Amino acid sequence: MLKGKVAVVTGGGRDVGRAIALALAGEGASVAVNYRHSAEEAEAVVREITAAGGRAVAVQADVTDYPAVQAMMRRVAEEMGGIDILVNNAGIALRQRFLETGPTEWKSQIDACLYGAIHCCHAAGPMIEARKNGRIISLVGDSSRVGESGLAIVAAARGGTIALMKSLAREMGRSGTTCNTVSLGLIETQHSDKAWLEANREKLVKLYSIRRLGTPEDVAPTVLHLASPGAAWVTGQVISVSGGFSMVG
Repeated sequence: MLKGKVAVVTGGGRDVGRAIALALAGEGASVAVNYRHSAEEAEAVVREITAAGGRAVAVQADVTDYPAVQAMMRRVAEEMGGIDILVNNAGIALRQRFLETGPTEWKSQIDACLYGAIHCCHAAGPMIEARKNGRIISLVGDSSRVGESGLAIVAAARGGTIALMKSLAREMGRSGTTCNTVSLGLIETQHSDKAWLEANREKLVKLYSIRRLGTPEDVAPTVLHLASPGAAWVTGQVISVSGGFSMVG
């Protein structure tokens, strides 16, 4: 389905990013697994892909650093022959009451979640458009659509990402490039705060029509579909993968 395509997955070494990178590679895409600090985890994903006969490379860059992102995208294009698919997955979320936060917390989340997406789209955009029929997919939390106590800043930043994707869908559509957002409920991963989850699990699962939290494997199939030829006429959309946490028309 994706043979001959090249994908960049930011934050691709762990959790949701890892599941997405493996899913894309499983359908034949060559995958650049981006990481900031988790080199060992990114290299492990690369080894898993190559052991299965795929093609992958680990690439380090902090998405908040635009020159570093530019250098990363140039390297991927040179080594892998171009860029067709960009998955903006990297980001951070600090759960804290808004009035107890300050500029330091605001900046770290906005830089990673909003500017990170802007940097990656701007640096990779010309390469994606040049390939025709490209795909840009950004991941956000459902808090960006419906709000959530304790997540005001990341919700605001990710809300900006949604607007970015809708605007780019209008600008880049003439090249066949689609731009979509996948909006997530609470995803339980090996790096989740286990103590907090267990203390709040009973209360949390009641927020979901499907009475469980999500997993990375719940997310990857939707991203895979949006990256595929089968989604060539889907653009500017926000698709919720949230177990029923939000049901926004």
